[in-house]
Amino acid sequence: MCQALAASLLIATSAFAPAVAHAQAGLPTLGDGSDLTSSEERRLGDRIIRELYRDPDYIDDPVIAEYVQGIWQPLIAAARSRGELSAELDERFAWEVLLGRDRTVNAFALPGGYLGLHLGLIGVVGTRDELASVLAHELSHVTQRHISRLLTQQSRQTPLLLGAMVLGALAASKNPGATQALVVGGQAVAMQNQLNFSRDMEREADRVGMGLMEPAGFAPEGFVGMFEKLQQANRINDNGSWPYLRSHPLTTQRMADMQSRLPSGGLTAGRASVLVAEHAMVSARARVLSNPGVDVLRQWIAEPQGTGFAALPLARKAGVLYAAALGSSQLRDGAAARRWAGQLQQLVKGDMAAARVAQLLVAELELAAGNAPAALAAMPAGDTRRPEILLRTQIVLRTGQPGLQEVTSPLQTWLATHPRDAGAWQALAGVWNAQNQPLRAVRAEAEAQVSRYDYAAAVDRFKAGQDLARRSTLADDHFEASIIDTRLRAMQLLLREQAAER
Repeated sequence: MCQALAASLLIATSAFAPAVAHAQAGLPTLGDGSDLTSSEERRLGDRIIRELYRDPDYIDDPVIAEYVQGIWQPLIAAARSRGELSAELDERFAWEVLLGRDRTVNAFALPGGYLGLHLGLIGVVGTRDELASVLAHELSHVTQRHISRLLTQQSRQTPLLLGAMVLGALAASKNPGATQALVVGGQAVAMQNQLNFSRDMEREADRVGMGLMEPAGFAPEGFVGMFEKLQQANRINDNGSWPYLRSHPLTTQRMADMQSRLPSGGLTAGRASVLVAEHAMVSARARVLSNPGVDVLRQWIAEPQGTGFAALPLARKAGVLYAAALGSSQLRDGAAARRWAGQLQQLVKGDMAAARVAQLLVAELELAAGNAPAALAAMPAGDTRRPEILLRTQIVLRTGQPGLQEVTSPLQTWLATHPRDAGAWQALAGVWNAQNQPLRAVRAEAEAQVSRYDYAAAVDRFKAGQDLARRSTLADDHFEASIIDTRLRAMQLLLREQAAER
Protein backbone atom coordinates (compact mmCIF):
# COMPACT_ATOMS: atom_id res chain seq x y z
CA MET A 1 0.00 0.00 0.00
CA CYS A 2 2.54 2.71 0.16
CA GLN A 3 4.71 4.68 2.42
CA ALA A 4 3.44 8.28 2.47
CA LEU A 5 1.83 7.52 -0.88
CA ALA A 6 2.27 10.92 -2.42
CA ALA A 7 -0.93 11.30 -0.52
CA SER A 8 -2.47 14.02 -2.58
CA LEU A 9 -2.03 11.84 -5.64
CA LEU A 10 -3.68 8.80 -4.15
CA ILE A 11 -6.39 10.47 -2.17
CA ALA A 12 -7.15 12.68 -5.09
CA THR A 13 -7.59 9.66 -7.29
CA SER A 14 -10.61 8.93 -5.16
CA ALA A 15 -12.53 11.32 -7.23
CA PHE A 16 -13.29 9.17 -10.16
CA ALA A 17 -16.64 8.10 -8.81
CA PRO A 18 -19.81 8.57 -10.77
CA ALA A 19 -22.76 10.85 -10.59
CA VAL A 20 -25.18 11.27 -7.74
CA ALA A 21 -28.67 10.01 -8.41
CA HIS A 22 -30.46 12.65 -6.37
CA ALA A 23 -29.13 15.71 -4.59
CA GLN A 24 -29.24 15.51 -0.84
CA ALA A 25 -32.14 17.54 0.48
CA GLY A 26 -31.01 21.04 1.39
CA LEU A 27 -27.41 20.39 0.30
CA PRO A 28 -26.49 21.69 -3.16
CA THR A 29 -23.70 19.78 -4.89
CA LEU A 30 -21.01 21.16 -7.16
CA GLY A 31 -22.61 19.51 -10.17
CA ASP A 32 -21.37 16.62 -12.29
CA GLY A 33 -19.29 17.85 -15.18
CA SER A 34 -17.52 14.56 -15.79
CA ASP A 35 -16.96 12.95 -19.16
CA LEU A 36 -15.50 9.75 -17.67
CA THR A 37 -17.94 6.84 -17.89
CA SER A 38 -18.43 4.47 -14.99
CA SER A 39 -16.93 1.63 -17.06
CA GLU A 40 -13.79 3.66 -17.81
CA GLU A 41 -13.50 4.57 -14.18
CA ARG A 42 -13.81 0.96 -13.02
CA ARG A 43 -11.18 -0.21 -15.53
CA LEU A 44 -8.79 2.48 -14.34
CA GLY A 45 -9.40 1.50 -10.73
CA ASP A 46 -8.82 -2.18 -11.52
CA ARG A 47 -5.50 -1.32 -13.15
CA ILE A 48 -4.32 0.62 -10.11
CA ILE A 49 -5.64 -1.87 -7.58
CA ARG A 50 -3.67 -4.74 -9.16
CA GLU A 51 -0.50 -2.91 -8.17
CA LEU A 52 -1.73 -2.31 -4.63
CA TYR A 53 -2.48 -6.02 -4.15
CA ARG A 54 1.12 -6.76 -5.18
CA ASP A 55 2.56 -4.18 -2.81
CA PRO A 56 4.28 -5.84 0.18
CA ASP A 57 2.54 -3.38 2.51
CA TYR A 58 -0.89 -4.73 1.55
CA ILE A 59 -2.31 -6.75 4.44
CA ASP A 60 -5.39 -8.94 4.68
CA ASP A 61 -5.98 -9.08 8.42
CA PRO A 62 -9.39 -10.71 8.97
CA VAL A 63 -10.01 -9.09 12.38
CA ILE A 64 -9.32 -5.52 11.30
CA ALA A 65 -10.91 -6.01 7.88
CA GLU A 66 -14.14 -7.29 9.44
CA TYR A 67 -14.24 -4.36 11.85
CA VAL A 68 -13.74 -1.86 9.01
CA GLN A 69 -16.42 -3.60 6.94
CA GLY A 70 -18.80 -3.26 9.87
CA ILE A 71 -18.43 0.51 9.46
CA TRP A 72 -18.12 0.65 5.67
CA GLN A 73 -21.23 -1.34 4.77
CA PRO A 74 -23.69 0.82 6.78
CA LEU A 75 -22.21 3.91 5.13
CA ILE A 76 -22.73 2.37 1.68
CA ALA A 77 -26.31 1.50 2.63
CA ALA A 78 -26.90 5.07 3.83
CA ALA A 79 -25.52 6.45 0.54
CA ARG A 80 -27.99 4.23 -1.33
CA SER A 81 -30.97 5.25 0.77
CA ARG A 82 -30.16 8.96 0.49
CA GLY A 83 -29.77 8.82 -3.29
CA GLU A 84 -26.03 9.53 -3.25
CA LEU A 85 -25.28 6.18 -4.87
CA SER A 86 -27.04 5.30 -8.11
CA ALA A 87 -28.08 1.75 -8.97
CA GLU A 88 -25.65 1.75 -11.91
CA LEU A 89 -22.64 2.66 -9.79
CA ASP A 90 -23.74 0.35 -7.02
CA GLU A 91 -23.58 -2.53 -9.48
CA ARG A 92 -20.52 -1.49 -11.49
CA PHE A 93 -18.12 -0.43 -8.77
CA ALA A 94 -16.07 -2.70 -6.52
CA TRP A 95 -16.70 -1.00 -3.14
CA GLU A 96 -13.65 -2.65 -1.62
CA VAL A 97 -11.53 -1.35 1.25
CA LEU A 98 -7.87 -2.37 1.28
CA LEU A 99 -5.60 -2.20 4.31
CA GLY A 100 -1.98 -1.07 4.17
CA ARG A 101 0.67 -1.94 6.75
CA ASP A 102 1.81 1.68 6.84
CA ARG A 103 2.31 3.68 10.04
CA THR A 104 1.35 6.98 8.41
CA VAL A 105 -2.06 8.41 9.20
CA ASN A 106 -3.70 8.26 5.81
CA ALA A 107 -6.71 7.11 3.85
CA PHE A 108 -7.38 7.34 0.14
CA ALA A 109 -9.95 6.50 -2.48
CA LEU A 110 -9.39 5.29 -6.01
CA PRO A 111 -11.44 5.04 -9.20
CA GLY A 112 -14.09 2.38 -9.38
CA GLY A 113 -15.14 2.34 -5.73
CA TYR A 114 -11.87 1.28 -4.08
CA LEU A 115 -10.74 2.77 -0.77
CA GLY A 116 -7.56 2.29 1.20
CA LEU A 117 -6.77 2.68 4.88
CA HIS A 118 -3.34 2.74 6.45
CA LEU A 119 -3.07 0.87 9.74
CA GLY A 120 -1.55 4.06 11.11
CA LEU A 121 -4.88 5.82 10.79
CA ILE A 122 -6.84 2.97 12.35
CA GLY A 123 -4.33 3.01 15.20
CA VAL A 124 -4.95 6.65 16.13
CA VAL A 125 -8.68 7.18 15.64
CA GLY A 126 -10.19 7.51 19.09
CA THR A 127 -13.63 6.03 18.42
CA ARG A 128 -15.61 4.00 15.92
CA ASP A 129 -17.38 7.22 14.90
CA GLU A 130 -14.11 8.96 14.06
CA LEU A 131 -13.12 6.10 11.77
CA ALA A 132 -16.60 6.25 10.20
CA SER A 133 -16.09 9.96 9.51
CA VAL A 134 -12.94 9.23 7.50
CA LEU A 135 -14.64 6.51 5.47
CA ALA A 136 -17.72 8.69 4.93
CA HIS A 137 -15.56 11.56 3.70
CA GLU A 138 -13.67 9.36 1.24
CA LEU A 139 -16.87 7.65 0.10
CA SER A 140 -18.34 11.06 -0.64
CA HIS A 141 -15.33 11.97 -2.79
CA VAL A 142 -16.26 8.89 -4.80
CA THR A 143 -19.98 9.47 -5.06
CA GLN A 144 -19.46 13.13 -6.00
CA ARG A 145 -17.00 12.26 -8.83
CA HIS A 146 -14.44 14.80 -7.73
CA ILE A 147 -11.36 13.67 -9.62
CA SER A 148 -13.33 12.79 -12.71
CA ARG A 149 -14.73 16.31 -12.67
CA LEU A 150 -11.26 17.79 -12.19
CA LEU A 151 -9.99 15.90 -15.21
CA THR A 152 -12.86 17.23 -17.30
CA GLN A 153 -12.30 20.77 -16.11
CA GLN A 154 -8.55 20.85 -16.64
CA SER A 155 -7.35 19.96 -20.12
CA ARG A 156 -9.31 16.67 -20.21
CA GLN A 157 -6.26 14.58 -19.40
CA THR A 158 -6.63 10.93 -20.40
CA PRO A 159 -7.46 8.49 -17.60
CA LEU A 160 -4.55 6.25 -18.56
CA LEU A 161 -2.12 9.13 -18.03
CA LEU A 162 -3.55 9.60 -14.56
CA GLY A 163 -3.22 5.87 -13.91
CA ALA A 164 0.42 5.99 -14.95
CA MET A 165 1.04 8.91 -12.60
CA VAL A 166 -0.58 7.13 -9.65
CA LEU A 167 1.42 3.96 -10.28
CA GLY A 168 4.53 6.10 -10.58
CA ALA A 169 3.76 7.62 -7.20
CA LEU A 170 3.52 4.14 -5.74
CA ALA A 171 6.96 3.28 -7.09
CA ALA A 172 8.40 6.55 -5.83
CA SER A 173 7.07 5.91 -2.34
CA LYS A 174 9.13 2.72 -2.17
CA ASN A 175 12.19 4.11 -3.90
CA PRO A 176 12.71 7.88 -3.67
CA GLY A 177 15.10 7.69 -6.59
CA ALA A 178 12.21 6.67 -8.80
CA THR A 179 10.72 10.12 -8.37
CA GLN A 180 13.14 11.40 -10.99
CA ALA A 181 11.31 9.38 -13.62
CA LEU A 182 8.14 11.31 -12.87
CA VAL A 183 9.66 14.73 -13.34
CA VAL A 184 9.76 15.44 -17.05
CA GLY A 185 9.83 19.18 -17.61
CA GLY A 186 6.86 20.75 -15.87
CA GLN A 187 4.47 17.86 -16.54
CA ALA A 188 4.64 16.33 -13.06
CA VAL A 189 3.96 19.70 -11.42
CA ALA A 190 1.05 20.35 -13.76
CA MET A 191 -0.45 16.93 -13.05
CA GLN A 192 -0.04 17.42 -9.30
CA ASN A 193 -1.89 20.72 -9.51
CA GLN A 194 -4.72 18.97 -11.31
CA LEU A 195 -4.97 16.25 -8.68
CA ASN A 196 -5.22 18.53 -5.67
CA PHE A 197 -8.75 18.78 -4.41
CA SER A 198 -10.24 22.23 -4.29
CA ARG A 199 -11.49 23.50 -0.96
CA ASP A 200 -15.01 23.43 -2.35
CA MET A 201 -14.65 19.72 -3.06
CA GLU A 202 -13.28 19.08 0.42
CA ARG A 203 -16.21 20.93 1.96
CA GLU A 204 -18.64 19.02 -0.21
CA ALA A 205 -17.13 15.70 0.87
CA ASP A 206 -17.39 16.84 4.49
CA ARG A 207 -21.05 17.78 4.16
CA VAL A 208 -22.19 14.79 2.14
CA GLY A 209 -20.16 12.47 4.39
CA MET A 210 -21.57 13.96 7.55
CA GLY A 211 -25.06 13.46 6.14
CA LEU A 212 -24.34 9.72 5.95
CA MET A 213 -23.27 9.35 9.57
CA GLU A 214 -26.53 9.30 11.50
CA PRO A 215 -28.49 7.22 8.94
CA ALA A 216 -25.62 4.68 9.08
CA GLY A 217 -25.81 4.52 12.88
CA PHE A 218 -22.81 6.69 13.76
CA ALA A 219 -22.57 9.89 15.77
CA PRO A 220 -21.92 12.93 13.52
CA GLU A 221 -19.67 14.20 16.33
CA GLY A 222 -17.12 11.74 14.95
CA PHE A 223 -16.38 14.27 12.22
CA VAL A 224 -15.66 17.01 14.75
CA GLY A 225 -13.55 14.68 16.89
CA MET A 226 -11.47 13.64 13.89
CA PHE A 227 -11.00 17.25 12.81
CA GLU A 228 -9.82 18.20 16.28
CA LYS A 229 -7.37 15.30 16.33
CA LEU A 230 -5.97 16.22 12.91
CA GLN A 231 -5.79 19.91 13.78
CA GLN A 232 -3.82 19.12 16.94
CA ALA A 233 -1.47 16.87 14.97
CA ASN A 234 -0.99 19.61 12.41
CA ARG A 235 0.31 21.94 15.10
CA ILE A 236 2.86 19.53 16.54
CA ASN A 237 3.79 17.19 13.69
CA ASP A 238 5.05 18.07 10.23
CA ASN A 239 7.36 15.14 9.50
CA GLY A 240 5.23 13.59 6.76
CA SER A 241 3.57 10.97 8.95
CA TRP A 242 0.15 12.59 8.62
CA PRO A 243 -0.31 12.83 4.83
CA TYR A 244 -4.06 13.01 5.33
CA LEU A 245 -3.48 16.57 6.53
CA ARG A 246 -1.74 17.64 3.34
CA SER A 247 -4.37 16.45 0.94
CA HIS A 248 -7.26 17.41 3.22
CA PRO A 249 -6.37 20.94 4.40
CA LEU A 250 -8.11 21.81 7.64
CA THR A 251 -9.55 25.29 7.90
CA THR A 252 -11.44 27.10 10.61
CA GLN A 253 -14.36 27.41 8.22
CA ARG A 254 -14.53 23.64 7.60
CA MET A 255 -14.44 22.87 11.31
CA ALA A 256 -17.04 25.53 12.06
CA ASP A 257 -19.21 24.18 9.26
CA MET A 258 -19.16 20.70 10.81
CA GLN A 259 -19.92 22.12 14.25
CA SER A 260 -22.89 24.05 12.90
CA ARG A 261 -24.33 20.90 11.33
CA LEU A 262 -24.42 18.97 14.59
CA PRO A 263 -27.87 18.32 16.01
CA SER A 264 -28.95 21.09 18.34
CA GLY A 265 -28.21 20.32 21.94
CA GLY A 266 -24.89 18.58 21.42
CA LEU A 267 -24.33 14.86 21.14
CA THR A 268 -26.75 12.78 19.13
CA ALA A 269 -29.15 11.07 21.51
CA GLY A 270 -27.99 7.56 22.37
CA ARG A 271 -25.01 7.70 20.03
CA ALA A 272 -22.37 9.59 21.95
CA SER A 273 -18.96 9.23 20.34
CA VAL A 274 -17.12 7.28 23.02
CA LEU A 275 -14.30 4.74 23.10
CA VAL A 276 -15.46 1.15 23.54
CA ALA A 277 -13.33 -1.89 24.31
CA GLU A 278 -13.74 -3.52 20.88
CA HIS A 279 -12.53 -0.41 19.07
CA ALA A 280 -9.63 0.05 21.49
CA MET A 281 -8.52 -3.54 20.86
CA VAL A 282 -8.79 -3.33 17.06
CA SER A 283 -6.94 -0.01 17.15
CA ALA A 284 -4.21 -1.61 19.27
CA ARG A 285 -3.98 -4.48 16.79
CA ALA A 286 -3.50 -2.01 13.94
CA ARG A 287 -0.68 -0.27 15.81
CA VAL A 288 1.16 -3.53 16.48
CA LEU A 289 0.72 -4.93 12.95
CA SER A 290 2.05 -1.72 11.42
CA ASN A 291 5.52 -2.89 12.50
CA PRO A 292 6.43 -0.01 14.84
CA GLY A 293 9.80 -1.49 15.83
CA VAL A 294 11.14 -3.49 18.76
CA ASP A 295 11.64 -0.49 21.06
CA VAL A 296 8.06 0.70 20.65
CA LEU A 297 6.72 -2.82 21.20
CA ARG A 298 8.67 -3.05 24.44
CA GLN A 299 7.17 0.25 25.61
CA TRP A 300 3.66 -1.08 24.96
CA ILE A 301 4.46 -4.34 26.73
CA ALA A 302 5.63 -2.40 29.78
CA GLU A 303 2.56 -0.16 29.87
CA PRO A 304 0.25 -2.52 31.83
CA GLN A 305 2.88 -2.59 34.56
CA GLY A 306 2.98 1.20 34.83
CA THR A 307 1.62 3.15 37.77
CA GLY A 308 -1.10 4.84 35.74
CA PHE A 309 -2.61 1.68 34.27
CA ALA A 310 -5.04 0.98 37.14
CA ALA A 311 -6.65 4.42 36.76
CA LEU A 312 -7.43 3.98 33.05
CA PRO A 313 -11.01 3.47 31.87
CA LEU A 314 -11.92 -0.12 31.00
CA ALA A 315 -11.78 0.42 27.23
CA ARG A 316 -8.32 1.97 27.44
CA LYS A 317 -7.13 -0.90 29.62
CA ALA A 318 -8.41 -3.36 27.03
CA GLY A 319 -6.40 -1.66 24.30
CA VAL A 320 -3.25 -1.57 26.44
CA LEU A 321 -3.53 -5.27 27.35
CA TYR A 322 -4.24 -6.26 23.74
CA ALA A 323 -1.15 -4.39 22.50
CA ALA A 324 0.97 -5.94 25.25
CA ALA A 325 -0.22 -9.47 24.44
CA LEU A 326 0.19 -9.21 20.67
CA GLY A 327 3.46 -7.30 21.04
CA SER A 328 4.84 -10.00 23.33
CA SER A 329 3.91 -12.63 20.75
CA GLN A 330 5.70 -10.63 18.05
CA LEU A 331 8.80 -10.63 20.26
CA ARG A 332 8.49 -14.42 20.74
CA ASP A 333 7.62 -14.18 24.42
CA GLY A 334 4.75 -16.66 24.57
CA ALA A 335 4.49 -16.72 28.36
CA ALA A 336 4.04 -12.95 28.61
CA ALA A 337 1.58 -13.01 25.70
CA ARG A 338 -0.57 -15.59 27.50
CA ARG A 339 -0.43 -13.63 30.75
CA TRP A 340 -1.62 -10.36 29.20
CA ALA A 341 -4.24 -12.15 27.09
CA GLY A 342 -5.59 -13.89 30.19
CA GLN A 343 -5.96 -10.55 31.98
CA LEU A 344 -7.66 -9.14 28.90
CA GLN A 345 -10.21 -11.96 28.81
CA GLN A 346 -11.08 -11.39 32.46
CA LEU A 347 -11.43 -7.65 31.87
CA VAL A 348 -13.85 -7.87 28.91
CA LYS A 349 -15.78 -11.04 29.74
CA GLY A 350 -19.00 -9.05 30.15
CA ASP A 351 -18.71 -7.42 26.71
CA MET A 352 -19.71 -9.87 23.94
CA ALA A 353 -17.99 -8.08 21.04
CA ALA A 354 -14.77 -7.45 22.97
CA ALA A 355 -14.73 -10.97 24.44
CA ARG A 356 -14.89 -12.41 20.93
CA VAL A 357 -11.88 -10.34 19.80
CA ALA A 358 -9.99 -11.42 22.92
CA GLN A 359 -10.80 -15.09 22.29
CA LEU A 360 -9.53 -14.86 18.73
CA LEU A 361 -6.35 -13.29 20.07
CA VAL A 362 -5.81 -16.18 22.51
CA ALA A 363 -6.10 -18.73 19.69
CA GLU A 364 -3.77 -16.66 17.49
CA LEU A 365 -1.17 -16.41 20.26
CA GLU A 366 -1.21 -20.16 20.87
CA LEU A 367 -0.78 -20.81 17.15
CA ALA A 368 2.13 -18.37 16.98
CA ALA A 369 3.71 -20.16 19.95
CA GLY A 370 3.51 -23.47 18.06
CA ASN A 371 0.76 -24.98 20.20
CA ALA A 372 -1.85 -25.75 17.55
CA PRO A 373 -3.98 -28.07 19.80
CA ALA A 374 -4.31 -25.30 22.40
CA ALA A 375 -5.14 -22.83 19.63
CA LEU A 376 -7.88 -25.14 18.35
CA ALA A 377 -9.26 -25.59 21.85
CA ALA A 378 -9.44 -21.81 22.27
CA MET A 379 -11.55 -21.36 19.13
CA PRO A 380 -15.31 -20.89 19.54
CA ALA A 381 -17.31 -23.80 18.18
CA GLY A 382 -19.53 -23.38 15.14
CA ASP A 383 -18.74 -19.72 14.40
CA THR A 384 -18.82 -19.13 10.63
CA ARG A 385 -17.63 -15.53 10.48
CA ARG A 386 -14.58 -14.82 8.34
CA PRO A 387 -11.95 -14.35 11.09
CA GLU A 388 -13.01 -17.61 12.76
CA ILE A 389 -13.10 -19.54 9.47
CA LEU A 390 -9.65 -18.42 8.35
CA LEU A 391 -7.97 -18.79 11.75
CA ARG A 392 -9.48 -22.24 12.29
CA THR A 393 -8.23 -23.25 8.83
CA GLN A 394 -4.70 -22.10 9.69
CA ILE A 395 -4.79 -24.11 12.90
CA VAL A 396 -6.13 -27.26 11.27
CA LEU A 397 -3.53 -27.05 8.50
CA ARG A 398 -0.87 -26.86 11.20
CA THR A 399 -2.23 -29.88 13.10
CA GLY A 400 -2.57 -32.09 10.03
CA GLN A 401 -5.24 -34.26 8.47
CA PRO A 402 -7.80 -34.43 11.33
CA GLY A 403 -10.36 -31.66 11.01
CA LEU A 404 -9.69 -30.78 7.36
CA GLN A 405 -13.19 -31.79 6.30
CA GLU A 406 -14.69 -29.61 9.04
CA VAL A 407 -13.06 -26.46 7.63
CA THR A 408 -13.68 -27.25 3.95
CA SER A 409 -17.44 -26.79 4.09
CA PRO A 410 -17.40 -23.38 5.87
CA LEU A 411 -14.82 -22.09 3.39
CA GLN A 412 -16.89 -23.21 0.41
CA THR A 413 -20.05 -21.74 1.91
CA TRP A 414 -18.28 -18.43 2.53
CA LEU A 415 -16.92 -18.30 -1.01
CA ALA A 416 -20.36 -19.00 -2.46
CA THR A 417 -21.44 -15.57 -1.16
CA HIS A 418 -18.01 -13.85 -1.28
CA PRO A 419 -16.46 -15.14 -4.54
CA ARG A 420 -13.82 -12.38 -4.70
CA ASP A 421 -12.23 -13.19 -1.33
CA ALA A 422 -8.64 -13.94 -2.29
CA GLY A 423 -7.66 -14.88 1.26
CA ALA A 424 -10.42 -17.46 1.52
CA TRP A 425 -9.52 -18.95 -1.89
CA GLN A 426 -5.89 -19.24 -0.81
CA ALA A 427 -6.94 -20.94 2.43
CA LEU A 428 -9.13 -23.38 0.49
CA ALA A 429 -6.20 -24.14 -1.81
CA GLY A 430 -4.16 -25.11 1.23
CA VAL A 431 -6.94 -27.37 2.52
CA TRP A 432 -7.36 -29.13 -0.80
CA ASN A 433 -3.62 -29.63 -1.13
CA ALA A 434 -3.60 -31.19 2.34
CA GLN A 435 -6.44 -33.49 1.25
CA ASN A 436 -4.42 -34.58 -1.79
CA GLN A 437 -6.74 -32.90 -4.30
CA PRO A 438 -4.20 -30.99 -6.41
CA LEU A 439 -6.57 -30.07 -9.25
CA ARG A 440 -9.01 -28.34 -6.91
CA ALA A 441 -6.09 -26.66 -5.15
CA VAL A 442 -4.75 -25.26 -8.42
CA ARG A 443 -8.18 -23.90 -9.34
CA ALA A 444 -8.48 -22.23 -5.93
CA GLU A 445 -5.05 -20.65 -6.42
CA ALA A 446 -6.19 -19.36 -9.80
CA GLU A 447 -9.37 -17.90 -8.31
CA ALA A 448 -7.27 -16.12 -5.67
CA GLN A 449 -5.35 -14.42 -8.50
CA VAL A 450 -8.62 -13.49 -10.21
CA SER A 451 -9.78 -11.86 -6.97
CA ARG A 452 -6.63 -9.73 -7.00
CA TYR A 453 -7.27 -8.76 -10.65
CA ASP A 454 -4.04 -10.46 -11.74
CA TYR A 455 -5.54 -12.15 -14.78
CA ALA A 456 -2.18 -13.16 -16.27
CA ALA A 457 -1.29 -15.12 -13.12
CA ALA A 458 -4.78 -16.63 -13.08
CA VAL A 459 -4.40 -17.82 -16.69
CA ASP A 460 -1.10 -19.42 -15.74
CA ARG A 461 -2.69 -21.36 -12.87
CA PHE A 462 -5.74 -22.40 -14.93
CA LYS A 463 -3.42 -23.74 -17.64
CA ALA A 464 -1.53 -25.65 -14.98
CA GLY A 465 -4.89 -27.08 -13.95
CA GLN A 466 -5.59 -28.18 -17.52
CA ASP A 467 -2.27 -30.03 -17.61
CA LEU A 468 -3.11 -31.78 -14.33
CA ALA A 469 -6.58 -32.71 -15.57
CA ARG A 470 -5.17 -34.39 -18.71
CA ARG A 471 -3.07 -36.69 -16.53
CA SER A 472 -5.81 -37.41 -13.99
CA THR A 473 -7.85 -40.61 -13.98
CA LEU A 474 -10.23 -39.56 -11.19
CA ALA A 475 -13.89 -39.23 -12.16
CA ASP A 476 -14.44 -36.15 -9.99
CA ASP A 477 -11.65 -34.34 -11.80
CA HIS A 478 -13.65 -34.27 -15.05
CA PHE A 479 -16.15 -31.86 -13.49
CA GLU A 480 -13.33 -29.75 -12.06
CA ALA A 481 -11.61 -29.70 -15.46
CA SER A 482 -14.78 -28.38 -17.07
CA ILE A 483 -14.88 -25.48 -14.61
CA ILE A 484 -11.22 -24.74 -15.25
CA ASP A 485 -11.74 -24.67 -19.03
CA THR A 486 -14.63 -22.21 -18.68
CA ARG A 487 -12.77 -19.94 -16.28
CA LEU A 488 -9.64 -20.03 -18.44
CA ARG A 489 -11.56 -18.76 -21.47
CA ALA A 490 -13.07 -15.96 -19.39
CA MET A 491 -9.66 -14.85 -18.11
CA GLN A 492 -8.12 -14.96 -21.57
CA LEU A 493 -10.90 -12.70 -22.80
CA LEU A 494 -10.18 -10.22 -20.00
CA LEU A 495 -6.49 -10.25 -20.88
CA ARG A 496 -7.27 -9.48 -24.52
CA GLU A 497 -9.47 -6.58 -23.43
CA GLN A 498 -6.64 -5.23 -21.27
CA ALA A 499 -4.21 -5.51 -24.19
CA ALA A 500 -6.65 -3.63 -26.43
CA GLU A 501 -6.95 -0.83 -23.86
CA ARG A 502 -3.17 -0.41 -23.80
